[in-house]
Amino acid sequence: MDVKNVSPFMAAFNIVMPRLGFREIRKGDLQTKDKTFSGSGVIIIVGMVGELRGNVAYVFDTESAKKIAAAMLKVTNIDKLTEMSKSALGELTNMLTAHAATAFAAMKILMKISTPTCIEGDDIEITMSSEKVFCLQMMIDDSTIDVNISFEN
Repeated sequence: MDVKNVSPFMAAFNIVMPRLGFREIRKGDLQTKDKTFSGSGVIIIVGMVGELRGNVAYVFDTESAKKIAAAMLKVTNIDKLTEMSKSALGELTNMLTAHAATAFAAMKILMKISTPTCIEGDDIEITMSSEKVFCLQMMIDDSTIDVNISFEN
């Protein structure tokens, strides 16, 4: 897993999020994690196959998930995550991953992405496809998304 594979995901946030009405998009920490880690809130996993194979797990804490889903659904706020709000978050991760895949294609690395899988809960154990996982923290207005990127060697 090469750290240069993180750049397409950062670029995707800078393209997609402003189009959805978000104003402040900032990169937070970039760290490595072990293959297995835990997350709480809403976790959406998207698989990637092709010249690079792996997956990306987007981890939203519950409050960030509600704020981002509310903005996407054009409502003032969301008290409880529903199937509709989780679907909106799934569509967001689909758009972000598709934009990253397009950036990889520009680097002559072809891949396809899977349909997002959404999981909600506390202390969910996640096992990624490679031993090394890059976790890119993205701050979107007043919300945070941890983007866990894993490509097989």
